[in-house]
Amino acid sequence: MKNFEDMQKFGKDNAEATMKSLGAFSKSVQAIAVEMTDYSKKAFEDGAAATEKLLGAKTLEKAVEVQSDYLKTAYEGFVSQTTKLGALYTDLAQEAYKPFEGFVNKAVIAK
Repeated sequence: MKNFEDMQKFGKDNAEATMKSLGAFSKSVQAIAVEMTDYSKKAFEDGAAATEKLLGAKTLEKAVEVQSDYLKTAYEGFVSQTTKLGALYTDLAQEAYKPFEGFVNKAVIAK
């Protein structure tokens, strides 16, 4: 009878940990989606503004300057966005794993 109760408790604990993990996963994926949407919108707006400036350039020198400024800004934005996404994915992994830490600790202690 004790083993059956232990199995029930284990199953219940596992289900609770899974639900917490899925909740954390869902929250993190939403944050990543919002971040990507914001970045995409900003990148599109910056590209459109750069195109307007490029079309308004009177000289080749001015056109090269506009394009160089845009490329520099776009690259810096990309690097910044990549760093943010890396942090968000790291948080996702940590938060999704957190509910299962107790199982790992119990398994180590049981050995």
